[in-house]
Amino acid sequence: MKKIKYFLLTKSVGFYINVLSFIQPDKANTLAYKLFSEPRKGKLNREKLPKILQNSKLEIVKFQNHSVQTYIWEGNENCILLVHGWESNASRWGKILPHLKKTGSTIIALDGPAHGLSSGIEFNVPKYAEFIHFISEKYNPKTLISHSIGGAASIYSLYKYPNSSIEKLVLLGAPSEMKIIVHNYVTMLSLNKKVTAFLEKQSEIKFNLKIDAFSAHLFSENLLLKSLIAHDKLDKVVLVSESQKIAKSLKNAEFIETEGLGHSMHNDELYQKITRFVFET
Repeated sequence: MKKIKYFLLTKSVGFYINVLSFIQPDKANTLAYKLFSEPRKGKLNREKLPKILQNSKLEIVKFQNHSVQTYIWEGNENCILLVHGWESNASRWGKILPHLKKTGSTIIALDGPAHGLSSGIEFNVPKYAEFIHFISEKYNPKTLISHSIGGAASIYSLYKYPNSSIEKLVLLGAPSEMKIIVHNYVTMLSLNKKVTAFLEKQSEIKFNLKIDAFSAHLFSENLLLKSLIAHDKLDKVVLVSESQKIAKSLKNAEFIETEGLGHSMHNDELYQKITRFVFET
């Protein structure tokens, strides 16, 4: 029943935007981009934080006109940075944290733009990449562990802002092609060609790059850091072929294909493999 309601809602919203595009095109385009770029979930209440985040050291970092919320579990000089995905926040790492904390490492998680306790209302990959770069410069992590669109943002950040401190990269359920992300949104709402063209143009303006060229697997071609890529073959949110392309492009990558974990990729056995990968020489 929920799936039927969601289907009817998305198609109704798309129909409204399509009709509006012929009457008030500017309003239709603004609404379409707003729905595409503004997360509806993932914000946090500072007074009601999940317990896993309450047990961390909270630190707000000012970056340009943004406030970036970080959560720190202090340990030794080996630092790991955790990067969440769309409509999520730092609490999504609660199931891997026990594995990583056993190693004695310092673990840092951040809330992306317009997510968690970080500021902003709009999310896009280039802005998230800037967040990742800025936090990496401040804390000098040796490893990045990223989920979903956070993986694409991490690759773009490493491509655009090379960081010598980062030695290893872990990607979970990461997409590669920005055009596919836009296409999936357009398909979900059944948007017409006029609105689709506007969305693609806006994406190109935000990325300062043609949408066809915004590809994580192209950005990863010259990255030399050791990488572990994991993706579930039944993932319905991001196709496993997306991560496979990234794994093939990276110079030194191991690819793990799981089954039954979905897009969340929560699994103790996988997290144990990740922990071993992070600390193997």
